Amino acid sequence: MTSSATFRTVTDTNNELWPAALELYHEAFPDVKGRKPDRIIAGMFGEGQGLLHALTDGESGEVQAIAFTGVLSGAKVILIDYLAVRASLRGRGLGRRLVREIEGEARRRSLDGLLIEVEAEATPDNLARIRFWERCGFRPTEYVHSYIWVPEPYRAMTLSFDSDNPLPADGKKLFKWITGFHERAFRRR
Repeated sequence: MTSSATFRTVTDTNNELWPAALELYHEAFPDVKGRKPDRIIAGMFGEGQGLLHALTDGESGEVQAIAFTGVLSGAKVILIDYLAVRASLRGRGLGRRLVREIEGEARRRSLDGLLIEVEAEATPDNLARIRFWERCGFRPTEYVHSYIWVPEPYRAMTLSFDSDNPLPADGKKLFKWITGFHERAFRRR
């Protein structure tokens, strides 16, 4: 099933992918407190901050996996804000393929790497997510960040494209970028 998947990136919500992407977003993140409201996600696209990446079945067109991302202002980096694979299709390599496709998109844009924030508490689910990102080539930083608006601590993970010029290993600096992204997303909404 993964070989017939088609990759697309869109920069606005006025397309046929958007409703299916939101449906998958809700399926993967059912806890309303654990996800950005739809209006915030949509607003990121209205300001040109958001990107929607999707893998769709080459035959049926069904959305199999999505990621909401954004190119950070002040850094040549794509932040992966949310990544989701349809529950019935997990374990087939779609998540890794989507990350590879996003990496290709970032390289085509001449960016320096990818950035993700992961929950830092050592729970089985969080550790499994961290292992997924490590298998995709991401490296965790030491710094653990605590937000004022959510209770769980987070850690940044990076995937640098140039080993001679890697993304910062300083988690505090990375979280300034990440926090700026979130603040911009929530501004005026």
